[in-house]
Amino acid sequence: MILEEKSRLVLTHKDRLLRFGAELIFALCEAKQIEVVLINKGDEASFEEELAQDVLEIITMFSASLYGSRSKKNKKLIEAAKVLIDHDN
Repeated sequence: MILEEKSRLVLTHKDRLLRFGAELIFALCEAKQIEVVLINKGDEASFEEELAQDVLEIITMFSASLYGSRSKKNKKLIEAAKVLIDHDN
């Protein structure tokens, strides 16, 4: 897109490009004269609905990161990886 090698961006859904903030990419596409094709547009959400959805996605993302990093399963995987790395060295 930056190199202007493509003239069209095709997405099945608007949120498949980015979890939130896709408008930035759409604005970049418009500036670079790149056509954006949304196959499954669905109902257009209001600004407030999109903002609320973005906030929920941000909270979900950080919650998953926080709780995922604390889980015993992840700690065991990290320890196993460290053992393998130390064993290879």
